[in-house]
This record gives sequence, structure tokens and C-alpha cells, in this order.
Amino acid sequence: MAYGSWQPNTESRPLLERTRELQALDCMLSGLRDVADGTQRPRPSGLLAFTGPAGLGKTALLTEARIRAARHGFTVLSARGGEGEQELAFRLVRQLVQPALATMDEAERRTFLGSWYDIVAVALGLEATDTAHAPDPTGVRDGLDWVMTRLVAVKAPLVLLLDDMHWADLESLGWLASFAPRAADLPLLIVVAYRPDELPPEAAPFRTVVERHGSRPYPLARLSAVGVAQIVRNEVGEGAEDEFCDECWSVTGGSPFETVELAIRLGERDLKGGRDELAAMRDLAAAVKGPGLLESLRGLGTATVRFAHAAAVLGSPVSRELAAALAVVGSEEAVEATEKLRTARILADAHESGGGLEFVHPTTATTIYRSIPSALRVGLHDRAAEAVRAAGFGPAATARHLLEVPCDGRPEVVACLREAAREYLRAGAPEAARRVLARALQEPPLPEHRAALLHELACATFLIEPTATVSHLQEALAEPGVDPELRASIVYRLTQALAHTDRLAEAATVSADEARLATHPRLRLRMQADHFVWSAFRADEPDSHARSRRLARLAERVTGRGLEERYILGSRSWDAMARGESRQTALAYAEQALRGGLSWTEQNRGFEVPVAVAMVFMYGDQPRRAEELFADGIAECEREGWRGSHLALGQTLYGYIRYRRGCLADAEDLVREGLRVADRVEGAVPAQWFAIGILMQILLARGRTAEARRLADSYRYGEIVPNAVIYPDPRTVYAELLLAEGRHAEAVPLLSAVGEWLDARGWHNPSWCPWQLHLASALAATDPDRARSLAQHAVKRARDFGASSTLGQALHTLAEVTGGLAALDLYAQAVDHLEQSPASYELARAQIGHGAALSRNGRLQEAADRLYRGLEGAVHCGAEALAARAREELSAAGMRPLPLRYAQADTLTAQERRTAELAVHGQPAAVIAKELQLTEQGVRQLLSCVYRKVGTDAAGLARSLESFPRQRS
Repeated sequence: MAYGSWQPNTESRPLLERTRELQALDCMLSGLRDVADGTQRPRPSGLLAFTGPAGLGKTALLTEARIRAARHGFTVLSARGGEGEQELAFRLVRQLVQPALATMDEAERRTFLGSWYDIVAVALGLEATDTAHAPDPTGVRDGLDWVMTRLVAVKAPLVLLLDDMHWADLESLGWLASFAPRAADLPLLIVVAYRPDELPPEAAPFRTVVERHGSRPYPLARLSAVGVAQIVRNEVGEGAEDEFCDECWSVTGGSPFETVELAIRLGERDLKGGRDELAAMRDLAAAVKGPGLLESLRGLGTATVRFAHAAAVLGSPVSRELAAALAVVGSEEAVEATEKLRTARILADAHESGGGLEFVHPTTATTIYRSIPSALRVGLHDRAAEAVRAAGFGPAATARHLLEVPCDGRPEVVACLREAAREYLRAGAPEAARRVLARALQEPPLPEHRAALLHELACATFLIEPTATVSHLQEALAEPGVDPELRASIVYRLTQALAHTDRLAEAATVSADEARLATHPRLRLRMQADHFVWSAFRADEPDSHARSRRLARLAERVTGRGLEERYILGSRSWDAMARGESRQTALAYAEQALRGGLSWTEQNRGFEVPVAVAMVFMYGDQPRRAEELFADGIAECEREGWRGSHLALGQTLYGYIRYRRGCLADAEDLVREGLRVADRVEGAVPAQWFAIGILMQILLARGRTAEARRLADSYRYGEIVPNAVIYPDPRTVYAELLLAEGRHAEAVPLLSAVGEWLDARGWHNPSWCPWQLHLASALAATDPDRARSLAQHAVKRARDFGASSTLGQALHTLAEVTGGLAALDLYAQAVDHLEQSPASYELARAQIGHGAALSRNGRLQEAADRLYRGLEGAVHCGAEALAARAREELSAAGMRPLPLRYAQADTLTAQERRTAELAVHGQPAAVIAKELQLTEQGVRQLLSCVYRKVGTDAAGLARSLESFPRQRS
């Protein structure tokens, strides 16, 4: 349904006893003018609110705001909530935005909305091109933020007038609550009006923003007797007697609306305000509201009453043609009824809404609607649904009326409600979809459609009530004769909901049971793939070894022809990495899984496997490949409007990859953004766990231990052990914090428990979880023999996996817990391996550790080289505490730090690229050294720079070098 920009239908009158409110309005408009003129004056708020019960003049204040904004030359957009229309998701947003979009042709609209078009199209009442994917609510909200910000940029300064917000749809209220705080930073003023006692409980975020952001709402007071007298005398003349005016104040209660309506009626009757006219005045006052209004309406004739009833059922803006059809009156009778209702000040022409009508005041509409006998009202809504659908206003507008009609088992009603739900889901309004689908289930549907309807209802509740999702899907599975494809979708959604409610064991069991029951080979393979995914991420898996053996046997038999096979291969890749099999095995399976493509937004598929495959490249010393896969996956999520937990986890793990490469500042920014997104998405607790742990590791690497502690305490991190597998492992990260705080004894039992858990499930890769290395560090002072044994075991496991970064880190820890002269060779080995990896931070740590050990053993020249290189690396990584340690070691050895070399980190020098190209072609270091007139040590140092800049080791260099940017000329 198209909307015009709402404007009040009453003529502007002088506002009495509203000095405080008008001063606030003028102040806000002046502040907006300063922003538009470029005057740098910080505004405390870009939001102004007027509140109060019905009839106290909120709409009149917004009318005055429109007039004053126009005098400043500001653009004004407006909208208002409608009683009974809260079910129409984003109705208020559409009223605001559609007038601006209506001035553009289709090409201009697409250009204006850009890449956000398909994400926000349905929410704005436009037709989306891509109807296969439904954006999540966060994506739609972000899109609406962008649209409004763009409108502000185009039409600045801009004023938004929003009336009757207590009747606004929850989706619009939710968006406004998140967007309103930004108004102070834009050439934008938002003015809202609402009845505070009638705001629904679900509007708590909106109430919080209005009442706590900048200036508090202005509650409107009733008019004094003096104010009422002035309004009355303005209409009937200064001769109105005091007693008459006082009685007017008494019967209206000081309500500005009732006073103005009464004064107008007094003037129309040519009353002068004498004592002898008090009875007539009381009769006129009674006709303004309640029983008197209804009696006055009945006096206008049966056809007019029916027309008014139809208008009240349809809601504003009222189409005269639809109201006439609903009231069963002819066109001439409709014209006559309209004129009578205008004269009686019940209806008026709606401004900019295509010639429609609206009630003079919302209380008038409420009174008439509630006066309609129940059975008649139900019948009118039923007929209204038919009329609205026939007029082409769409399933959502039709469903609004069907929700008021008793259930009657009509298939066409179920079909319409399901269609409305699909529209709501494409608009990013799952709660609205849930409401209409729940009603469709009560209708009820035909038995053969019940399972599909329960599945649709579960999809709608997944993001808002996953526990209810589980119940709906279990009920759907119990239905007889469910289509196999539908059953597979139901099972997947059920396992996903169980996983999101921390019931991974049940998720794994359900998928395993369904795999045994499936008769179609492809569907059986799909269930098996799901079983392997949920089992792998189940912290309490009882027999991980058996599952790994089954997965390995199955992976050997598949080729990756279909998505199900690629998910099997991807799961095998992750399992091989976690178990500590050779990285070549893990990477080979990862490459095989990617050959046919792994979408992050595949319908009825999670993105756990695509993410896991990308992470295998990070653990396998090819983080650049992981970054490319994450960049593509995040872009795919953003295109589809999936900007909730998917985006939060994507950004967080992208930050983890950057952390593992040693780009600590970039990593911190990415993970903080991931945590910010996760914090505002309902049910995104797993994404929070990932983000908190990774951010803590980054802060510890940067030497900000106290900040890491505050972060842990604010989220109670370390107190709760999740049932799902999170990486990095939360207990291990918390133990790292304890070690950084010097609380080694407390870290020992935590790390020991992690080791027992991982060994029991056969996950031996220190690249995935270096618990042995941290436990060795914790025990070094109290149990050095056990510390060395743990570190040596970790070194062996690292060699088995074969990633240079992991082996270098393990050798570094072994050197630290060994000490003395014996440690020097271990430090040298650690540096050598780390120089062959992309791990900049770990290399800097090892270089500084080696340099310190050399210094303590009197080998100052060698120590200086190591310390200088380590200092450079630490500074480039953003590891402030590590850099400070290097400077302290240099100072203790009597050396001063040299000026640091700040080489470009995003491109290769010509010499580095040539060295890399020769290495890719298989040339040994000696040949490269001869061609480039370098020493072999110089070649190794150049290649080390290449690995860190490009983000790969030697095995992945050829592929990465193809896409790595060349040096700018």
C-alpha cells in the first residue's frame, strides 16, 4: 500500500500555554540550522519528544513544528502510527520514505538504494529482485540506517515528524530506537509524539532511547481555565461570560482537542457564550466524544453510519471506494456520507494520500471502531480482507484483517497468511511472520500442509525464540507422510535450533537417526554430513575417535560432486587439522571441498563448514588464503542482508586470522566490530564467546593485561564452560590471562583439564590449542622436568602437523622452560622455523627471547641483531609491551635501539618479488643468491619478509603471489 507523507488534517491555530515546548522546538531547529551551516556546536541530541494522554495537543505541536521547519527551509518527512495497524511491519518507515522514493523512477531508485536495494526493498514496499534469500533483521535495520542517512545527505537539513508512536509497528520502533542516537551527528531532527501509558512493553528500547538520550520528553499539561476561555472567546467573541467559559473548561477537562472542537461547534451554532446557552453548550461538548459522538453519528443516517464503520475498520488513510464497497453503499451515497461526516467533524481529507480520508482525531476513530457490534466488526474485517486483496494491496495488508477473524478452516485464509509471512520474512520482520503463521496454524491448515506450515513457523521463530523452533519442528517431524526433501529441511533446521540452544548432543543424535532412516542416497549423505558437523562442535562428544574413523572412510569414497560431498570433505579437512594429522592432508581435503564452491548463505545450510575450511588454511600457515575466503564469505553475507551473527562471527574470525599473522591493530579493530555486532543481535552468544576470547588474546599480545581482565569480567568469561567447541578454547584463553597476571598456580588445573579433554577426543594439534605450551610455562618454576616434558611433547606434535609457525612457537616455549646454554640452539631453531612462516608476532617474540638469552650468555653482537630485528617486528605488529621488553634488553646489554625501518607491509619490493618468483620456480637459495648478488642468509631473510607480507609459507607462495599487489610505481 502506498503512503503519502502524513500531515495533520486540522488547520493550524495559535498554541496556548505551550511556551516551554515551543522554546525547546525553536532551540532544536536553531541547532539544526547551525549544523547545516557548518557551525561546529555539539548538539546534546537530535531527538525531541512530546508525550501525554489523548487530546492534549501533541499533533498540534507537530503541526507547528512542520510550519516552523518550513520557515527555515528544511525538508520535512512525516508519519504516524495507526490503531489496529501495528501488525503491518515497517508501516511507519514506509510512510516516511515512500514519498521521497515516489519522486524517482525505477532506475533512479535503484541507483539511490545501490547495493542495499534487495535488502530493504520489501521493507520499503518495493519489489525485490532476489526473493530466494531473506535478509536477517539486523541486515534490514542496517540498510534502513543507510537509506535514511542517504536521504539526510540528499535533503539536508531534514526534519522527521512522527506522531502516535504508541501505535507504531514494532519493527519501525525497533529501527528508530537504534537509529535515533545518530541524529545528533547528522543534519537531522527527529520529533516524536506518543501516549506513554499506551506504549507496548515491546517498545522498551524506543522508550529508553527517548527518555535517556539528550533531552527528556516534554509531558504536556492540560489547559488552564484562562486558556480554555481564550479559545472559546476567539470563536464566539469577547462577550462570552466568565461562567460560560468556566463551564467549558469543566466539561472539557482542559483538553485542547475537546476545547477546540467545542469552540468550533459553538461558533457554527452562532452561540455567544451567555448563561442561557449552557445547556446547548453541554450537548455540543457531549457530541465531541464517547456516547454523545455516537449519538450524533446515528443522527446522520444508516448509510453514513455504515460508511463510518467501514472507515474505522479499514484504518487511515481511508479509500472512499473501498469504504463504500465495505459499507455496501453506492457511489452517490458514499459522496453524501462523506460530506455529512466532514460537516460533523468526524472525517476530513487526508493530506498527500491520494485523495483519501482520515478521522479528524484518533480518539474519534477509536470510539467509532469500538462501538461496532462484535459480530458485525468480524464480518467487516472478513470482507475488508477480500476487498483489500482484490484492490492489490498485497497479502500483508490482507492478513491484518484476517487476524481479526475467527478461525474457520478455510484453505484460502491459510494460503494468504503463509504468503504474508513470506513477505514479512523478506522484509526482515520474523516476529510479524510468526504472528500470521501462528494464526494460520489455528485456522487450521489441511492435514497435508501442516508439516510445511510448522516448518515455516519454525523458520520465523528461529532468530527470536529458538526453543519454540525446536517444538514446532519436532511436531512437524511427527506428521505422517512428510515429503523427503521437506523432511531433510526440517531436520537441518531442528539440528541448527538445538545447536543454538546449547543442545549439540541432541543435534548430533537427531541427524544420525535421520541418516539411518533416509532411503535416498543424497539425503542420507546430507544427514551424515550434518551429523559430522554437530558432533565435531560438541564439547562432550563421547567417542570422537570412532566418528573420525567413519568420517575418514566416507571422505575417501566421495569426490566433491555435490554439496553434500563437499561438506563431508570440509568436515574431514577440519578433523584432520584438529587431530594433528599432517597439514598436507588437511589442506588437500580443504582444497577438494572448495572446488565446487562452498556458499556461506546456502539455504538450509549452516556456514560452519565453509568457515571451518577457511580456518584450516590459517592453521596450516596459509592465512592469506583464509583471508580471501573470509572476505568473499563476508561480502556474500552482506549482499544477502545477513548482518547478524553470521557477520559478527565472520568479522571476528577474520580478526583472528590477522592476529595469527601478527597484524594486531587490524585484528583488534575487526574483533571489536564483530563483538559490537554480536552484542546487538539477540541469541548471538556463540559469536560473543569467539569474539571475547580472541580480543583477550590480542590485548594480551599488546601488553594490555588489565584491559583483558576487565573484558573477561564484564562478560563473566572464565566462569562458564560452553557445551560447544569454541576457538580459541575459552579455558585456555582464560589461563593465558592468569599467566599474564602471574597467577600460575590457578592456570595449572585449567590447562590440565583442557589437556585431558582434548586428548580424550584425539585432538592433538598445538596449532589449534597450545595448552601444553601454556601449561609448560605455568609449571616452569615449580616443576621444570614436567614443563620440559610437556614442551617436548608439543614439539613432537607440531612436527607431526608440519606448520612452521606452530613448530617455531613450540620450540620457543621449550627453549624458555629449558634455559641455560641448551636453550640457545632451541631458540635458534624456533627463529629459523618462524622465519619460514607468516607469523610475524611469534617471530618477534622468538627473536627477542633469543636475543635476551644470547645477551645473558655474553654473545652481545648476535644478541643485538636478534633484538633489533625483534624490536622492529614488535613495533610493526603493534605489540607495545613486547617492543618495550626488547628496548629493556638492549639497554641492559648497554646497547641503544637503532632507528627502525618502516618498510611497506602491503607490497613487496622489487627484490623481494624477484626472490619469491625464483623460489616459486624451485630455485635453491644458492642459485637465487648468485643471481641477485646476495648471501644465502640474505635470501632467507628476504623470503622471510615475503612470507610475512604475503601471508603464507613456501607451500602456498605460488598461489598467493598471483593475487598479491605489485609495488606502486
